[in-house]
Amino acid sequence: MAKLKIGNRFIGDGESVFVIAEIGINHNGSLKLAKKLIKGAFTAGCDAVKFQKRTPELCVPRDQWNIERDTPWGRITYLEYRKKVELSLEDYSEIDRYCKKLGIMWLASCWDEESVDFIEQFDPQIYKAASASLTDHNLLRKKISTGKPVIISTGMSTLEEIKDAVSVTGRKNILIAHSTSSYPCKPEELNLRVIHTLKKHFPEIPVGYSGHETGLAPTWAAVALGASFVERHITLDRAMWGTDQAASVEVNGFKRLVENIRDIELSLGDGVKKVYESEMNSRKKLRRV
Repeated sequence: MAKLKIGNRFIGDGESVFVIAEIGINHNGSLKLAKKLIKGAFTAGCDAVKFQKRTPELCVPRDQWNIERDTPWGRITYLEYRKKVELSLEDYSEIDRYCKKLGIMWLASCWDEESVDFIEQFDPQIYKAASASLTDHNLLRKKISTGKPVIISTGMSTLEEIKDAVSVTGRKNILIAHSTSSYPCKPEELNLRVIHTLKKHFPEIPVGYSGHETGLAPTWAAVALGASFVERHITLDRAMWGTDQAASVEVNGFKRLVENIRDIELSLGDGVKKVYESEMNSRKKLRRV
């Protein structure tokens, strides 16, 4: 069975679906907004929240540094914008304290090795490797070297690239998330049956789903297809400024998402056909032979 221990619980076959609310950069650089999103995810019943951490000078190609764009802070360069949406050490210290107070796990997608060192100060229970980082083998090695489990997201990747990444990380301490990297993603490009494909190729690794579609039905379908964990972006308002807001789920929607995931888990059962006690009266009343 594909199963991995994260903190004080397991993710994988036979376990409750692990639900991650991806805050990402939907906080727009505001600690106040970040805490509202954490509280929203907690209220919705999520198991964890996830942030994105970058060192802008390392992650933004130099030829894009001085390209100007309109932002809530006025027209500024792309490098300045990337710095504006990064949370500080003090911000993350408060996030760490707040999540511990609520009792919700937090993790981060680190886009460069310096960011791994930064987040490691908080001793997270798990890391995420974004789809964009799947082929950055040095960064994968850095995350695995922490001894923490790593979720590998597989958007914009071939099966061979996924296999190469797994050959770098090894199979003992990773999880794989099926994903399509378009925001929002068209239903016809979600290709949820890839969950089965990944399970076939990596039977000992928990496989989940990281969705960027609008609506909730595909995520529920992913659970029915056997996703061990799911991740969706969370927002307070899909109309807010930001590149990921439109592909995000508002708090009330997230509550529905989690509630129905729990119903689906119960509904799937164990696959053994049986007659339930609740059926006995109907059986006696309606059966003629």
